[in-house]
Amino acid sequence: MKLRTHYVFSLGLLSLLDSLLLSDFLEVIIISGIISVTANNVIDYLGHEIRGKYVSRTPRTHTLPRSIGWGLLTSVPIVLALYFLSSTELILITILDGVIVGPSHMLLDVFTERGIYHKVNGRWRRIALAHFSYDNPIVNGLAILLGVIMLFAAMYNHNYDFFYHYYHYYNYYS
Repeated sequence: MKLRTHYVFSLGLLSLLDSLLLSDFLEVIIISGIISVTANNVIDYLGHEIRGKYVSRTPRTHTLPRSIGWGLLTSVPIVLALYFLSSTELILITILDGVIVGPSHMLLDVFTERGIYHKVNGRWRRIALAHFSYDNPIVNGLAILLGVIMLFAAMYNHNYDFFYHYYHYYNYYS
């Protein structure tokens, strides 16, 4: 998938997860956005190499366990900054986002032509659920649409909780 597709899909997924755990939606969007962009950039730039005239994925970052590690590694500077600025709750959610962003990247890449890597009998093998081209506009558009839907669901979840509590508070005391 294209890098912008990974950005939007991961942003939607992380925002949806974070909206269930955090009450401040601005924090949700900022943390999810930073982790989505940094981790997907690291996974794609370190996990691709030029072989002849083609760009190819490597098992350096495009395996499920290693993607989790790279996602956690990219969230460490954010966790260190939040250690001095914010609460423990936000730090734990940032670590959780770091764990989830790598597998979300692999989820999209497993639908492309070459898929992702897994080890079989000591050798790297590729696995792909579908063989779409990485720049297929329909598949990229569907993944972006799914990310936007998850982002809207996160906004709805946050607004619903806020207005629900607001409504019952003022009806109870009036």
